[in-house]
Amino acid sequence: MRLPFQRAITTLLMAGTTALVLAGCNGAPGKPGPHSETPRPEQVADFATLYNQNCASCHGVNGKNGAALSLANPVYLAIAGAANIERVTANGVPGTMMPPFAQSKGGTLTDHQIAILAAGMQQAWGNPNALSGQTPPAYASNASGNAAQGEKSYALFCARCHGTDGAGTRLDSGVVTGSLVDPSYLALVSDQGLRSFILAGQTAKGPHDWRSYVTTPAAGAMTDQEIADTVAWLTSHRIATPGQVYQQHP
Repeated sequence: MRLPFQRAITTLLMAGTTALVLAGCNGAPGKPGPHSETPRPEQVADFATLYNQNCASCHGVNGKNGAALSLANPVYLAIAGAANIERVTANGVPGTMMPPFAQSKGGTLTDHQIAILAAGMQQAWGNPNALSGQTPPAYASNASGNAAQGEKSYALFCARCHGTDGAGTRLDSGVVTGSLVDPSYLALVSDQGLRSFILAGQTAKGPHDWRSYVTTPAAGAMTDQEIADTVAWLTSHRIATPGQVYQQHP
């Protein structure tokens, strides 16, 4: 008399199994959902993720307040341009803490990911009006710097904030500026890095770039040659053993 009941149970079980098969077992224990798969590193194509994983530790969260050059600087982005940013990101800067990120150079990023980073910086932090229609000196100069002339250019454009000897000073606002001629600092920054700092300056305290260092109206903005000369004077303070406070004995 229980045979019809057993048949009913069997029919229900078969129907349930068929439904699971037809549904692809979605939701079955242990089966990942449709969006739970983690992309491989070379598949990451989100600017924020790529920046935070590869750039933020040196250049700061949101592109500023890091140990290295601020990237969230519209003037820097306008002068450097995407092509230079891609090149530097791919190849790194020899002799500094900036490593190459391109896979072809031993890094971890694809060319496409590097292009995403460069374009993302321009989109997130760039400003088409950053240069106010003015033509800046080139990102990289072909001019040969003259240290003797650079000392004069430094005195004219930089000494007011960084001290007459480049070792830093306390401003009227109470802010203490860092030394630009500290051998340890100069050992970590490239010639192009110094040029970029002079060109684009900093944005945290308002306009501060090659146009705004002028101390007298007659001086005007810094020229390409004046920047090259200033860099030459700064780098003339590099020494062979930066940070070494003792003398070696044979």
